[in-house]
Amino acid sequence: MSAPLDLAGRVQVYLAERRSLGFGMRCPSQALPSFARFVEASKHSGPLSVELMTQWARQARGGNPSAVTVARKLASLRPFLGWLQQFEPRTEVPDDASFGPIPGRVSPHIYQLAEILALLQAAHQLGSIDALRSATYETLFGLMASTGLRISEALRLSDHDVDLEAGVLTIRQTKFCKSRLVPVHPSAVAPLAAYRALRSQLVGAPVLGSFFVGSRGQRRGLPLGNRQVAHTFTQLRDQLGWVDRGGHGRPRVHDLRHSFAVRRLTLWHEQGGDLDQRMLALSTYMGHVKISYTYWYLTGTPELMSLAGARFERFADSQCVQEPQDV
Repeated sequence: MSAPLDLAGRVQVYLAERRSLGFGMRCPSQALPSFARFVEASKHSGPLSVELMTQWARQARGGNPSAVTVARKLASLRPFLGWLQQFEPRTEVPDDASFGPIPGRVSPHIYQLAEILALLQAAHQLGSIDALRSATYETLFGLMASTGLRISEALRLSDHDVDLEAGVLTIRQTKFCKSRLVPVHPSAVAPLAAYRALRSQLVGAPVLGSFFVGSRGQRRGLPLGNRQVAHTFTQLRDQLGWVDRGGHGRPRVHDLRHSFAVRRLTLWHEQGGDLDQRMLALSTYMGHVKISYTYWYLTGTPELMSLAGARFERFADSQCVQEPQDV
């Protein structure tokens, strides 16, 4: 007869079950083993308690976490603890009130078209021994602005993932462990082809098959890294002197993705299209794991809030007209 599983064993069974159902489990695969090690080190016996969970959560950030950090770490345990109750019925599961308030998503900076054009122009003028550095960043930022790709997705593109004859990108194993095909607008095909030709001319076949490559020092020809992009973007942002219109304190690379979504929804609204019918297509195109993430743009950005408000007013007015008048 096999010995009963300890907490660490239960964690591994839970993670395996969830992955078999298609869940990525990237964050739980870090938080849950950490919690199991904490419980083992504390020599705890008996059912898991909310007090014990809180002690674990308060270890974050050197033992001085914010209330929000504690709330989020406790929230990360909830699905597992609910699952564990089938084996250990006395396991406590903290309710939402135990977490304290967890802030929602913060409004992004939505780039105006003039800002995107200024960013691409500034990238085009980046200095280097040849044109590779400027072409890399101009093409990268232009691709993100025109497709809404995450920066991680753009940097993980291999040369084989970029099919310019079909005008389609293959995005593999993304943030939520899904893959998808992303059609690109015909106007984006020529810049991508020009970059590929220049890259091949200057560095030959890309090392490790990456589409976007570094251009300086030992990183030349190697896959372009996120830190390199962040450094260059910060340089260009400071040079352009943008005023932040979001809630993050300053415009970010990731806001190119948000700007794409807002521009697309705004265009559909102006064309009189049915947004509800098109939301699923946009959600799939952007790789959202839940369609609610796509609907968030309607309430999470001032640009679309005003459009949604105007649309509701027209709906309310039409309902008033249709109501029978008192005689």
